[in-house]
Amino acid sequence: MARGDKPYRVYRGGRARGKVPTLPRPERRGRRQDRRGYEVAPAAPTRRRRLGRTRRVGLALFLLLLLAIAWGIASYLSFRDGVRDANSRLDAGTRAALAPQNGLLLGQPTVILLLGTDHANRQDRETARRSDSILLMRTDPARGRLALLSVPRDLRVDVPGHGRMKINAAFQLGGPELALRTVRAYTGLPINHVATVDFGSFEELIDAVGGVTVDVPAPIRSKFECPYGSASECARWEGWRFGRGEQTMDGHRALIYARVRKNELDPGDTDLSRGTRQQEVLQALAAKMTSPRTLLRMPVIGDEMARPLTTDLSAWELTQLGWVHFRSGRTLRCRFGGDPSAYAGESFIDPSEENRNVLLMFLGRAAPQPPYPRSNPFAPGCFSR
Repeated sequence: MARGDKPYRVYRGGRARGKVPTLPRPERRGRRQDRRGYEVAPAAPTRRRRLGRTRRVGLALFLLLLLAIAWGIASYLSFRDGVRDANSRLDAGTRAALAPQNGLLLGQPTVILLLGTDHANRQDRETARRSDSILLMRTDPARGRLALLSVPRDLRVDVPGHGRMKINAAFQLGGPELALRTVRAYTGLPINHVATVDFGSFEELIDAVGGVTVDVPAPIRSKFECPYGSASECARWEGWRFGRGEQTMDGHRALIYARVRKNELDPGDTDLSRGTRQQEVLQALAAKMTSPRTLLRMPVIGDEMARPLTTDLSAWELTQLGWVHFRSGRTLRCRFGGDPSAYAGESFIDPSEENRNVLLMFLGRAAPQPPYPRSNPFAPGCFSR
Protein backbone atom coordinates (compact mmCIF):
# COMPACT_ATOMS: atom_id res chain seq x y z
CA MET A 1 0.00 0.00 0.00
CA ALA A 2 1.43 3.43 -0.94
CA ARG A 3 2.13 6.03 1.69
CA GLY A 4 -0.82 8.26 2.24
CA ASP A 5 -3.40 5.66 1.10
CA LYS A 6 -5.99 4.64 3.64
CA PRO A 7 -7.17 1.05 4.03
CA TYR A 8 -10.78 2.22 3.69
CA ARG A 9 -12.78 4.38 1.35
CA VAL A 10 -14.43 7.57 2.49
CA TYR A 11 -17.96 8.29 1.26
CA ARG A 12 -19.62 11.63 1.47
CA GLY A 13 -23.21 11.70 2.45
CA GLY A 14 -25.89 13.91 1.15
CA ARG A 15 -28.60 13.95 -1.42
CA ALA A 16 -27.83 12.60 -4.77
CA ARG A 17 -29.67 13.52 -7.89
CA GLY A 18 -31.65 10.80 -9.61
CA LYS A 19 -32.62 7.35 -8.43
CA VAL A 20 -30.54 5.66 -5.88
CA PRO A 21 -29.17 2.45 -7.34
CA THR A 22 -30.15 -0.64 -5.43
CA LEU A 23 -29.25 -4.25 -5.68
CA PRO A 24 -31.46 -6.21 -8.05
CA ARG A 25 -34.02 -8.53 -6.46
CA PRO A 26 -33.02 -12.17 -6.60
CA GLU A 27 -34.84 -14.09 -9.23
CA ARG A 28 -37.53 -16.36 -7.89
CA ARG A 29 -37.73 -19.53 -9.84
CA GLY A 30 -40.86 -21.40 -10.27
CA ARG A 31 -43.06 -18.32 -10.44
CA ARG A 32 -45.92 -18.36 -12.87
CA GLN A 33 -47.93 -15.46 -14.29
CA ASP A 34 -51.60 -15.22 -14.87
CA ARG A 35 -53.25 -13.62 -17.90
CA ARG A 36 -52.86 -10.11 -16.50
CA GLY A 37 -49.17 -10.58 -15.88
CA TYR A 38 -49.30 -11.01 -12.15
CA GLU A 39 -47.13 -13.63 -10.60
CA VAL A 40 -48.81 -16.67 -9.13
CA ALA A 41 -47.20 -18.50 -6.22
CA PRO A 42 -46.48 -22.18 -6.91
CA ALA A 43 -48.68 -24.79 -5.27
CA ALA A 44 -47.38 -26.35 -2.10
CA PRO A 45 -45.82 -29.80 -2.69
CA THR A 46 -48.23 -32.67 -1.91
CA ARG A 47 -47.22 -35.45 0.44
CA ARG A 48 -48.15 -39.08 -0.16
CA ARG A 49 -50.46 -40.33 2.50
CA ARG A 50 -49.14 -43.56 3.90
CA LEU A 51 -51.56 -46.12 5.32
CA GLY A 52 -51.34 -46.50 9.05
CA ARG A 53 -50.69 -49.82 10.71
CA THR A 54 -54.31 -50.25 11.72
CA ARG A 55 -55.51 -49.64 8.18
CA ARG A 56 -52.98 -52.10 6.75
CA VAL A 57 -54.12 -54.79 9.16
CA GLY A 58 -57.75 -54.06 8.35
CA LEU A 59 -57.10 -54.27 4.61
CA ALA A 60 -55.27 -57.58 5.04
CA LEU A 61 -58.15 -59.01 7.08
CA PHE A 62 -60.65 -57.84 4.49
CA LEU A 63 -58.71 -59.56 1.70
CA LEU A 64 -58.49 -62.75 3.74
CA LEU A 65 -62.23 -62.61 4.32
CA LEU A 66 -62.88 -62.30 0.59
CA LEU A 67 -60.55 -65.22 -0.07
CA ALA A 68 -62.31 -67.35 2.55
CA ILE A 69 -65.72 -66.55 1.06
CA ALA A 70 -64.53 -67.41 -2.45
CA TRP A 71 -62.95 -70.63 -1.18
CA GLY A 72 -66.13 -71.57 0.68
CA ILE A 73 -68.30 -71.00 -2.40
CA ALA A 74 -65.96 -73.08 -4.58
CA SER A 75 -65.96 -75.87 -1.97
CA TYR A 76 -69.73 -75.95 -1.71
CA LEU A 77 -70.23 -75.97 -5.49
CA SER A 78 -67.78 -78.83 -5.91
CA PHE A 79 -69.45 -80.80 -3.12
CA ARG A 80 -72.91 -80.02 -4.49
CA ASP A 81 -72.08 -81.49 -7.90
CA GLY A 82 -71.08 -84.80 -6.31
CA VAL A 83 -74.18 -84.88 -4.10
CA ARG A 84 -76.46 -84.28 -7.07
CA ASP A 85 -75.07 -87.43 -8.68
CA ALA A 86 -75.66 -89.30 -5.42
CA ASN A 87 -79.27 -88.04 -5.30
CA SER A 88 -79.92 -89.14 -8.87
CA ARG A 89 -78.95 -92.73 -7.99
CA LEU A 90 -81.73 -93.12 -5.39
CA ASP A 91 -84.97 -94.60 -6.71
CA ALA A 92 -88.36 -92.98 -6.21
CA GLY A 93 -89.74 -95.87 -4.13
CA THR A 94 -87.10 -95.39 -1.44
CA ARG A 95 -87.81 -91.66 -1.32
CA ALA A 96 -91.51 -92.33 -0.86
CA ALA A 97 -90.83 -94.64 2.10
CA LEU A 98 -89.01 -91.92 4.06
CA ALA A 99 -90.67 -89.93 6.86
CA PRO A 100 -90.65 -86.16 6.27
CA GLN A 101 -88.01 -84.10 8.05
CA ASN A 102 -89.48 -81.46 10.37
CA GLY A 103 -87.31 -78.36 10.34
CA LEU A 104 -83.58 -78.09 9.79
CA LEU A 105 -81.10 -80.75 10.81
CA LEU A 106 -79.34 -78.01 12.77
CA GLY A 107 -82.16 -77.79 15.29
CA GLN A 108 -84.33 -80.91 15.03
CA PRO A 109 -83.52 -84.58 15.73
CA THR A 110 -83.33 -86.80 12.69
CA VAL A 111 -82.88 -90.53 12.06
CA ILE A 112 -80.71 -91.72 9.16
CA LEU A 113 -80.39 -95.30 7.90
CA LEU A 114 -76.92 -96.23 6.62
CA LEU A 115 -76.56 -99.33 4.47
CA GLY A 116 -73.15 -100.66 3.45
CA THR A 117 -72.76 -102.97 0.46
CA ASP A 118 -70.33 -103.93 -2.26
CA HIS A 119 -72.97 -103.33 -4.92
CA ALA A 120 -74.80 -100.20 -3.80
CA ASN A 121 -75.68 -99.03 -7.32
CA ARG A 122 -76.39 -102.29 -9.09
CA GLN A 123 -79.79 -102.71 -10.70
CA ASP A 124 -79.57 -106.52 -10.91
CA ARG A 125 -80.84 -107.41 -7.43
CA GLU A 126 -80.64 -111.16 -8.04
CA THR A 127 -76.84 -111.11 -8.22
CA ALA A 128 -76.33 -108.21 -5.78
CA ARG A 129 -75.02 -109.11 -2.34
CA ARG A 130 -76.91 -108.62 0.83
CA SER A 131 -76.26 -105.44 2.78
CA ASP A 132 -72.95 -105.92 4.54
CA SER A 133 -73.77 -103.49 7.37
CA ILE A 134 -76.91 -101.83 8.75
CA LEU A 135 -76.53 -98.79 10.95
CA LEU A 136 -78.97 -96.23 12.33
CA MET A 137 -77.77 -92.75 13.26
CA ARG A 138 -79.77 -90.24 15.27
CA THR A 139 -78.77 -86.62 15.75
CA ASP A 140 -79.84 -84.68 18.84
CA PRO A 141 -78.63 -81.07 18.38
CA ALA A 142 -80.39 -79.80 21.52
CA ARG A 143 -78.36 -82.19 23.69
CA GLY A 144 -75.22 -82.03 21.57
CA ARG A 145 -75.26 -85.79 21.10
CA LEU A 146 -75.05 -88.37 18.33
CA ALA A 147 -76.37 -91.91 18.72
CA LEU A 148 -75.35 -94.89 16.58
CA LEU A 149 -77.24 -98.19 16.56
CA SER A 150 -75.80 -101.28 14.86
CA VAL A 151 -78.23 -103.88 13.57
CA PRO A 152 -76.69 -107.37 13.26
CA ARG A 153 -77.03 -108.60 9.72
CA ASP A 154 -78.02 -112.09 10.99
CA LEU A 155 -80.91 -110.73 13.09
CA ARG A 156 -84.00 -112.80 12.22
CA VAL A 157 -86.95 -110.50 11.59
CA ASP A 158 -90.05 -110.25 9.42
CA VAL A 159 -89.21 -108.94 5.95
CA PRO A 160 -92.42 -107.42 4.50
CA GLY A 161 -93.83 -109.76 1.85
CA HIS A 162 -91.16 -112.45 2.37
CA GLY A 163 -91.53 -113.85 5.90
CA ARG A 164 -88.94 -114.26 8.65
CA MET A 165 -85.34 -114.26 7.53
CA LYS A 166 -82.03 -112.49 8.07
CA ILE A 167 -82.50 -108.75 8.04
CA ASN A 168 -79.69 -108.22 5.53
CA ALA A 169 -81.58 -110.30 2.94
CA ALA A 170 -84.03 -107.42 2.51
CA PHE A 171 -81.53 -105.42 0.48
CA GLN A 172 -80.96 -108.29 -1.92
CA LEU A 173 -84.68 -108.86 -2.36
CA GLY A 174 -85.84 -105.28 -2.75
CA GLY A 175 -82.90 -102.89 -2.58
CA PRO A 176 -82.76 -99.88 -0.21
CA GLU A 177 -86.55 -99.51 -0.22
CA LEU A 178 -87.26 -102.96 1.23
CA ALA A 179 -84.32 -102.66 3.62
CA LEU A 180 -85.74 -99.37 4.89
CA ARG A 181 -89.25 -100.79 5.30
CA THR A 182 -87.87 -103.83 7.14
CA VAL A 183 -85.86 -101.77 9.63
CA ARG A 184 -88.82 -99.45 10.16
CA ALA A 185 -91.20 -102.38 10.74
CA TYR A 186 -88.91 -103.93 13.36
CA THR A 187 -87.90 -100.76 15.22
CA GLY A 188 -91.02 -98.64 14.78
CA LEU A 189 -88.78 -95.63 14.12
CA PRO A 190 -89.66 -92.99 11.52
CA ILE A 191 -86.62 -92.90 9.23
CA ASN A 192 -86.08 -89.44 7.76
CA HIS A 193 -83.11 -90.10 5.47
CA VAL A 194 -81.22 -92.98 3.92
CA ALA A 195 -77.70 -93.37 2.58
CA THR A 196 -76.28 -96.43 0.87
CA VAL A 197 -72.50 -96.68 0.91
CA ASP A 198 -70.59 -98.53 -1.79
CA PHE A 199 -67.57 -100.04 -0.02
CA GLY A 200 -65.56 -100.02 -3.24
CA SER A 201 -65.72 -96.22 -3.43
CA PHE A 202 -65.64 -95.91 0.36
CA GLU A 203 -62.03 -97.01 0.27
CA GLU A 204 -61.21 -94.28 -2.26
CA LEU A 205 -62.95 -91.67 -0.10
CA ILE A 206 -60.78 -92.46 2.92
CA ASP A 207 -57.67 -92.18 0.75
CA ALA A 208 -58.92 -88.85 -0.63
CA VAL A 209 -59.14 -87.32 2.87
CA GLY A 210 -55.71 -88.67 3.83
CA GLY A 211 -56.72 -91.73 5.86
CA VAL A 212 -58.50 -92.04 9.21
CA THR A 213 -57.25 -92.38 12.77
CA VAL A 214 -58.82 -95.22 14.75
CA ASP A 215 -58.21 -96.22 18.37
CA VAL A 216 -58.13 -100.04 18.27
CA PRO A 217 -59.23 -101.33 21.71
CA ALA A 218 -57.57 -104.75 21.48
CA PRO A 219 -55.16 -106.61 19.13
CA ILE A 220 -56.79 -108.27 16.12
CA ARG A 221 -55.70 -111.02 13.78
CA SER A 222 -58.01 -112.16 11.02
CA LYS A 223 -57.78 -114.02 7.73
CA PHE A 224 -60.72 -112.14 6.30
CA GLU A 225 -60.20 -111.37 2.58
CA CYS A 226 -56.93 -113.13 1.80
CA PRO A 227 -54.89 -110.89 -0.55
CA TYR A 228 -53.38 -113.88 -2.39
CA GLY A 229 -54.84 -115.78 -5.29
CA SER A 230 -53.96 -119.40 -4.51
CA ALA A 231 -55.34 -121.48 -1.64
CA SER A 232 -51.88 -122.64 -0.65
CA GLU A 233 -50.66 -119.07 -0.21
CA CYS A 234 -53.72 -118.16 1.83
CA ALA A 235 -53.15 -121.22 4.05
CA ARG A 236 -49.63 -120.03 4.88
CA TRP A 237 -50.74 -116.43 5.33
CA GLU A 238 -50.93 -115.32 8.98
CA GLY A 239 -53.75 -112.88 8.37
CA TRP A 240 -54.41 -109.19 8.87
CA ARG A 241 -52.98 -107.78 12.09
CA PHE A 242 -54.04 -104.69 14.00
CA GLY A 243 -52.17 -103.65 17.11
CA ARG A 244 -53.80 -102.07 20.11
CA GLY A 245 -53.91 -98.29 20.29
CA GLU A 246 -54.43 -95.27 18.07
CA GLN A 247 -53.29 -95.69 14.46
CA THR A 248 -53.81 -94.09 11.07
CA MET A 249 -55.22 -96.34 8.36
CA ASP A 250 -55.47 -95.88 4.62
CA GLY A 251 -58.66 -96.73 2.78
CA HIS A 252 -57.96 -100.41 2.20
CA ARG A 253 -56.77 -101.12 5.72
CA ALA A 254 -59.69 -99.20 7.29
CA LEU A 255 -62.13 -101.16 5.15
CA ILE A 256 -60.57 -104.46 6.23
CA TYR A 257 -60.74 -103.38 9.88
CA ALA A 258 -64.42 -102.50 9.53
CA ARG A 259 -65.25 -105.84 7.92
CA VAL A 260 -63.24 -108.28 10.06
CA ARG A 261 -65.67 -111.08 10.84
CA LYS A 262 -63.67 -112.99 13.43
CA ASN A 263 -60.76 -112.03 15.64
CA GLU A 264 -58.62 -115.13 16.13
CA LEU A 265 -57.08 -113.56 19.23
CA ASP A 266 -60.46 -113.16 20.96
CA PRO A 267 -62.95 -116.07 21.07
CA GLY A 268 -65.64 -113.66 22.28
CA ASP A 269 -65.42 -111.54 19.14
CA THR A 270 -68.68 -111.77 17.17
CA ASP A 271 -70.55 -110.07 14.37
CA LEU A 272 -71.71 -107.51 16.94
CA SER A 273 -68.06 -106.62 17.57
CA ARG A 274 -67.80 -106.07 13.85
CA GLY A 275 -70.63 -103.55 14.07
CA THR A 276 -68.72 -101.68 16.77
CA ARG A 277 -65.65 -101.49 14.53
CA GLN A 278 -67.79 -100.10 11.72
CA GLN A 279 -69.04 -97.39 14.06
CA GLU A 280 -65.43 -96.53 14.96
CA VAL A 281 -64.43 -96.17 11.31
CA LEU A 282 -67.54 -94.13 10.54
CA GLN A 283 -66.83 -91.76 13.42
CA ALA A 284 -63.18 -91.43 12.42
CA LEU A 285 -64.19 -90.63 8.84
CA ALA A 286 -66.76 -88.05 9.97
CA ALA A 287 -64.13 -86.38 12.16
CA LYS A 288 -61.67 -86.29 9.26
CA MET A 289 -64.23 -84.92 6.81
CA THR A 290 -65.03 -82.03 9.15
CA SER A 291 -61.38 -81.26 9.98
CA PRO A 292 -59.83 -77.92 8.85
CA ARG A 293 -57.34 -79.71 6.60
CA THR A 294 -60.11 -81.45 4.65
CA LEU A 295 -62.15 -78.25 4.41
CA LEU A 296 -59.16 -76.49 2.83
CA ARG A 297 -59.07 -79.18 0.12
CA MET A 298 -62.80 -79.17 -0.53
CA PRO A 299 -62.65 -77.41 -3.93
CA VAL A 300 -60.46 -80.28 -5.16
CA ILE A 301 -62.05 -83.31 -3.48
CA GLY A 302 -65.60 -82.07 -2.90
CA ASP A 303 -67.17 -84.19 -5.63
CA GLU A 304 -65.18 -87.28 -4.55
CA MET A 305 -66.62 -87.13 -1.04
CA ALA A 306 -70.10 -88.00 -2.29
CA ARG A 307 -69.00 -90.63 -4.82
CA PRO A 308 -69.62 -93.66 -2.52
CA LEU A 309 -73.13 -92.46 -1.62
CA THR A 310 -76.62 -93.06 -2.89
CA THR A 311 -78.79 -90.79 -0.77
CA ASP A 312 -81.72 -88.40 -0.55
CA LEU A 313 -79.71 -85.94 1.57
CA SER A 314 -78.96 -82.70 -0.26
CA ALA A 315 -75.63 -80.87 -0.12
CA TRP A 316 -77.10 -78.35 2.32
CA GLU A 317 -78.44 -81.12 4.57
CA LEU A 318 -75.12 -82.95 4.54
CA THR A 319 -73.40 -79.67 5.43
CA GLN A 320 -75.78 -79.28 8.39
CA LEU A 321 -75.07 -82.86 9.40
CA GLY A 322 -71.35 -82.17 9.37
CA TRP A 323 -71.81 -79.15 11.61
CA VAL A 324 -74.00 -81.14 14.03
CA HIS A 325 -71.28 -83.79 14.22
CA PHE A 326 -68.65 -81.12 14.80
CA ARG A 327 -70.67 -79.59 17.64
CA SER A 328 -71.60 -82.90 19.29
CA GLY A 329 -69.92 -83.41 22.64
CA ARG A 330 -70.39 -87.15 22.95
CA THR A 331 -71.50 -90.18 20.97
CA LEU A 332 -73.71 -93.00 22.19
CA ARG A 333 -72.93 -96.38 20.64
CA CYS A 334 -75.66 -99.01 20.77
CA ARG A 335 -76.29 -102.42 19.31
CA PHE A 336 -79.17 -104.82 18.95
CA GLY A 337 -78.60 -108.39 20.04
CA GLY A 338 -80.20 -111.70 20.81
CA ASP A 339 -79.57 -115.40 21.13
CA PRO A 340 -77.73 -117.42 18.45
CA SER A 341 -79.78 -120.12 16.77
CA ALA A 342 -79.96 -122.13 13.54
CA TYR A 343 -82.71 -122.85 11.04
CA ALA A 344 -82.37 -125.13 8.02
CA GLY A 345 -78.62 -125.29 8.52
CA GLU A 346 -78.24 -121.49 8.57
CA SER A 347 -77.19 -119.48 11.63
CA PHE A 348 -79.39 -116.65 12.92
CA ILE A 349 -79.72 -114.31 15.87
CA ASP A 350 -83.14 -114.39 17.48
CA PRO A 351 -83.94 -110.83 18.68
CA SER A 352 -83.75 -110.20 22.40
CA GLU A 353 -86.51 -108.51 24.37
CA GLU A 354 -83.83 -106.13 25.62
CA ASN A 355 -83.72 -104.55 22.17
CA ARG A 356 -86.74 -102.49 23.20
CA ASN A 357 -84.71 -100.93 26.01
CA VAL A 358 -81.87 -100.32 23.58
CA LEU A 359 -84.27 -98.32 21.42
CA LEU A 360 -85.16 -96.16 24.42
CA MET A 361 -81.45 -95.58 25.10
CA PHE A 362 -80.92 -94.76 21.43
CA LEU A 363 -83.71 -92.18 21.59
CA GLY A 364 -82.36 -90.65 24.79
CA ARG A 365 -85.32 -91.77 26.89
CA ALA A 366 -83.37 -94.17 29.11
CA ALA A 367 -79.91 -94.22 30.68
CA PRO A 368 -77.31 -96.15 28.66
CA GLN A 369 -76.65 -99.67 29.88
CA PRO A 370 -73.65 -101.60 28.49
CA PRO A 371 -74.03 -105.12 27.09
CA TYR A 372 -72.96 -108.10 29.18
CA PRO A 373 -70.98 -110.31 26.80
CA ARG A 374 -69.86 -112.68 29.56
CA SER A 375 -73.27 -114.31 29.71
CA ASN A 376 -74.01 -113.86 26.01
CA PRO A 377 -71.57 -112.54 23.38
CA PHE A 378 -74.57 -111.32 21.36
CA ALA A 379 -76.07 -109.29 24.22
CA PRO A 380 -77.57 -105.89 23.31
CA GLY A 381 -76.71 -102.62 25.02
CA CYS A 382 -75.24 -99.11 24.77
CA PHE A 383 -72.16 -97.31 25.96
CA SER A 384 -71.12 -93.68 25.69
CA ARG A 385 -67.82 -92.21 24.52
